This record gives sequence, C-alpha cells and structure tokens, in this order.
Amino acid sequence: MKKFNITIAGGGSTFTPGIILMLLDYLDEFPIDTIKLYDNDKERQQTIADACGILLEERAPWVTLTASTDPAEAFTDVDFVMAHIRVGKYAMREQDEKIPLKHGVIGQETCGPGGIAYGMRSIPGVLELVDYMEKYSPDAWMLNYSNPAAIVAEATRKLRPDARILNICDMPIGIEELIAKNLGLSSRKEFEVDYYGLNHFGWWTDIRDKKGNTLMPEVISHVSKNGYATDGSSELEQQASWNSTLKKAKDIQALDPDTIPNTYLKYYFFPDYEVANSNSERTRANEVMEGREKFIFSECRAIIEKGTAEDTRLTIDEHASYIVDLARAIAFNTKERMLMIVENNGAIRNFDPTAMVEIPCIVGSKGPEKLVVGEIPRFQKSLMEQQAGVEKLVVEAFEEESYQKLWQALILSRTVPSASVAKDILDDLIEANRDYWPKLK
Repeated sequence: MKKFNITIAGGGSTFTPGIILMLLDYLDEFPIDTIKLYDNDKERQQTIADACGILLEERAPWVTLTASTDPAEAFTDVDFVMAHIRVGKYAMREQDEKIPLKHGVIGQETCGPGGIAYGMRSIPGVLELVDYMEKYSPDAWMLNYSNPAAIVAEATRKLRPDARILNICDMPIGIEELIAKNLGLSSRKEFEVDYYGLNHFGWWTDIRDKKGNTLMPEVISHVSKNGYATDGSSELEQQASWNSTLKKAKDIQALDPDTIPNTYLKYYFFPDYEVANSNSERTRANEVMEGREKFIFSECRAIIEKGTAEDTRLTIDEHASYIVDLARAIAFNTKERMLMIVENNGAIRNFDPTAMVEIPCIVGSKGPEKLVVGEIPRFQKSLMEQQAGVEKLVVEAFEEESYQKLWQALILSRTVPSASVAKDILDDLIEANRDYWPKLK
C-alpha cells in the first residue's frame, strides 16, 4: 500500500501534536512515510517538532518528521497539505474579541466583526499556502480547516477557482459526537445526517441509523430540553464557555422545532444575551492562552527535557479523525459521505449558486460530489442570504482593498446594530490589524 507524504501547515499550532497522534492511530488505514511541519514562526514550531519527533521515534520510527520555514522544502513531494493556520496567533484573536465588545457588540472568533477581522488576515495566508502547494506539488490536495472557514472558502472559490483545495469544519462533527453519546451510540459513524447551511450557520434536518430509521424525534426531544449537553463528561463541557454554548442550543432550536441547529447560530439570534454574558476583560482567547496554550507547550517541553513521551498527557485530537477520513476518501476513492463546504451550484435550488454552502457530499478521488438538498424554507434562506452577503463583501473588500465594502460587510452582519457602530468598530479594527490587512482605500 502506498505511503503518503503530508505537510501540516501551521506546524507550531497547539493542535499539531493531537493531529500527529491521530495520524499515528490510523496508520493501518492511511500509511504515512513523511510528515512535514511548516510555519513562519521557527521557534514556536521547533518546540512542537522536537517533542513530536521523540513521540514518533517511540511509536512509529519509520515515519520521518521534518520542520521548516522554507516553502520549497515543506511543500515539495507531498500528497496532502493539512492547513490550520492562525494568522496573528491568539494575541490577534484577543483583539478580535475585545474590540467589538468595547462597542457593545459580540466579540467572537469566527462570527460578526471578530470573524471579519480574522478573515481579512486569513485570506492572504491561505492563498499563499495554495500557491506554494501548486508550485511545488501540483498534484497534491489541500485539506483546509483554517478559520474563519466560510470567508476562507469564499476567497479560495473566487481568487483560486482551480485550486485543489477542500474546505472543511470539524464543529458539526463535535456536535454529532455529543448527539451519538446522548443516543447511547459509540460513535457518530453509526448514523447518517442531512444538513444544510453556511459554515457555522446551519441546521440538521434528519439523522438516521444505518438501516434508514430516523432518530430525529429522540434527538429533537433532547435538544429542546437540554441543548447538546450530555452527562457533563465530554471535553467541551469541561470548559465553562463551551458548556453554556451547548446548553444555549435549546433556545436556538425553538426557532425551528423541526430541525436542530449549529451552536454558532446563538451569536446571530441572541447577540444581546451574548454581550451581556461576556467579560470584556477576559474573553475566550484569554481562556485558551491560559489553558490549552500553556498546557500543550509545557507538555512538549517536558517531553524534550525527559527525552521520552512515554507518560505524556498529550491526547489524540478525535475531531481531526475527520481529516483522515477525508484524506482516505481522496487517496482510496472510498466514496464516503461527508459534510463539506462547497460551491452551491444548484444543490440548494432556491439559493445563490455561487455561495459556499455546507452540505453532505460523496467524496472520492476526484473530490466532492454534492448531494442535492432541494429547496429550503424562507426563514433559513433569508438568514443565509444575509450572511453569505457578509462573506462575499469581505472577500471583495480584501481583493479591492475597499474600506466601503468592509464597512458594508459589518453593517450587514446580524450582530452589529447600526452603521455608525459598524464604522467605529471598523476604524478600531483597522488600527489593530495594520500589520496584517491590506491598506484600505
């Protein structure tokens, strides 16, 4: 069986060790020859690389690991690029969250003004990776889960239309694992779903077991009372901010009782609630920096100091198994049914054909084949049109270096109450992002 070469773009990420552990767990199904780490922060990446090198030597010594800041070295002779970059790191995420809150608007990583700011930083970073891949390994596929996925997907559709890039998000996967747990199932792979929307902006319309029997009434009953909360033991529920998010899903679900929602819809439907329950001095970025960031790097340094990963507390990133499923589908033509972010082009009949929608696809060696959703209700259609407009305006603003269009994008977001507030936020975001955004005219 062929062994694959993989580049992890964003090699210095705190998620990289979990992804490598996950890849090791699937070596029988997806053999690997070489893993290359690529990042523009050499020092940060080196800590991750040194620890993961020890881990690989102990668990899979035949797998080669390299780390580089040189695109030619990192992208030459690879089959897949797994991209999860964060331009500006968590310091800029903190600005994305705190600047809108200063103006009484929700501060969030991928939604509203924070997501727009992050998108303006991410677009050039992801386009650069696509160009490196096409230059040095033109037959490779990029599996991109860099946030904000909706804006990045629209940018690659418009600005790199022929690129071999697949845009995905693991958030629905995380929710489906919680659903499986509440159903008493061992895994989300025991059922099949129907889903449509935009990234971080969608609805499940059916969940069926492998015999085709709907499980939806039981799921709806649980979500309408408890949201996506389980017995409290899941990793997400151990984090206060996520615990409240999972429970809030019951209020979102009440808006359309026949479906169940993506949790991120709370930011659009209940922005006043979210602002009132936010701490403008300590946002999610601070939680991550003080929690996950410190933990992962301290664990990596401990591995390096001891020279062994035998007792490490680093764990497999289970959500990332979705990425292996996607790589396997491409490599071995498995025709797996997966949620993907793809150009609509008629899959949702009464919606913009150029919008990047998140829907089930059958994935094989030629990429995703969209499954037809049909027509969607007026409520969802109207909401999606507004949000797709935000995403398209952000990409146009980036391409044209347009202040006007970025202002319009902020005005169009359901999270922003007025044009004057949008302008005040935009001016503050421009100042904070002067080292990352193009100079707007």
